[in-house]
Parts: sequence; structure tokens; C-alpha cells
Amino acid sequence: MTLNDTQVERYSRHIILSDVGGEGQEKLLGGRVLIIGAGGLGSPIALYLAAAGVGHLGIVDADRVDLSNLQRQIAHYTADVGRLKTESAQQKINAMNPDVSVTVYHERFEASNAFELMQDYDFVIDGTDSFESKFLINDACVIANKPFSHGGILRFDGQTFTYKPGHTCYRCIFDDLPPKNAVPTCSQAGVLGSIAGMLGTIQATEAIKYLLGVGTLLTDRILSFDAKTMQFRTISVHQRQTCKVCSDTPSITKLVDYEAPVCDLQSRGSAS
Repeated sequence: MTLNDTQVERYSRHIILSDVGGEGQEKLLGGRVLIIGAGGLGSPIALYLAAAGVGHLGIVDADRVDLSNLQRQIAHYTADVGRLKTESAQQKINAMNPDVSVTVYHERFEASNAFELMQDYDFVIDGTDSFESKFLINDACVIANKPFSHGGILRFDGQTFTYKPGHTCYRCIFDDLPPKNAVPTCSQAGVLGSIAGMLGTIQATEAIKYLLGVGTLLTDRILSFDAKTMQFRTISVHQRQTCKVCSDTPSITKLVDYEAPVCDLQSRGSAS
């Protein structure tokens, strides 16, 4: 792939970076990223990946835009209320960057379709807001040897880490779903809208770094922050030899849909 004059101008601030250059930008244009959830996290993720020139984005979401989404889900505007989130996000991406093609999947990410949805993508990003979805995404990516970025937000807090095959997975850290009602729901506890942007841009950056093959990913580390105090910390985590999915003797070898709701939003797999 050779960059044309328009692309050289569009991506000039990338190209002058020694760690990117023209060759790196060509890698991005050839990259394929699947974003699960087109809400609070998925919105900034999708927009920044599109702006960066990641050539193909897949967006999975079964929901429609609701007025309460607009406080944080910046890919959707007031006029989009009632529209499919996938179509709304696709429209914004197409308007931003014609170099980027988008495949939309107006469906939930479930055990029955997970492998098929992921198979053509280099990197997966979790932009969901339920533990059921997060554990399913983890299990699917580990079994399929797909790298992914985990992200979660609540109130003023955010956390993220990146999984690569052979490194710590979500189950190594959290093992299993929490009991029902053990964790406050999104609608009960609330979330500061800008927190979604703070975390989503970090997740987008991890995807870009992975496609470029530069820098150090958040593997075997959790990055968390408290926006009230604007304190960030990184915690080292390790693979568990007894992990149910990524150990040498896993007890989870096929996918199932989990039935332990802890978030009372409308549907499993909806975006933050």
C-alpha cells in the first residue's frame, strides 16, 4: 500500500513521528479492529481509531440511542435518538474519514456468534458495561488467541488492561462473576460522562500501539484512575496457574452466555 498525496497530508502528524512514519501509517490503514459496544467507551474509541486511519472497524451493538446516552456517548447526537447505535456511529466515522470502512453488527455479542464476529479482526476492544459481557469477551479472546483491551468505568473511576495470548487474562484477575447486586449498577451509581472519554482514548491508543508494534502495552498490568483526585496507578498482575480459561489445564473450553446480571440497563452487552 502506498499513501496518496491526500493521505500524506491527512496523517502528516503521524508520519513525522519516528515510531510511525509512512510505513506505520500503512500498517494502520491495513488494520482491523472490532469494537464491542458503541456507547460511552465505544464512541471515543471508534472516533479516534477512525481519525488515526485504522482501515477497517467492526462495531457490535444491539441497542438504539437513548436520550440518557448523550451525556457520555459522543458518537451520537440529539437527532440520533431512536436510531440504531451501530448506524449512528457508522455515519460519524464515514463523515470523518473516507479511508475507513465500517462493518456494523446490530446484535449482541453472545456465545453463539462470538468466534464468527471476531475471526477477521486483528484486535478486539471491550466497550461493554456488564460483567457477563466482559467475561464472555475474555473467554472468547483467550480461546481464539485474540488480543483485546478491557475497559470499565463507574462514577469517577476507570480501569483498563490489555490481553495478549500468553499473558494475564481477565479471569486471572477476577476469576468469576460477582454475586448478583454485589456491585452497584450503572444506573444506580452513575458515571461522569468525561470518564468514558478518558478511558476510551487509552483503549484506542492500546489498539493503535498493537497495530504499529510500538511501545509497551498494558499487558500484565491494570491501569486505574480516580478522576476526583486525578490520581493514576498501575498495578502489576500475573497469570494464575489455576485460571479457568488460560491455564495449561483450563476448565472453560467452550463459550456460554452468563446469567448473573449486575447491571440493570436494558440488555446484556449494552455499551457503557
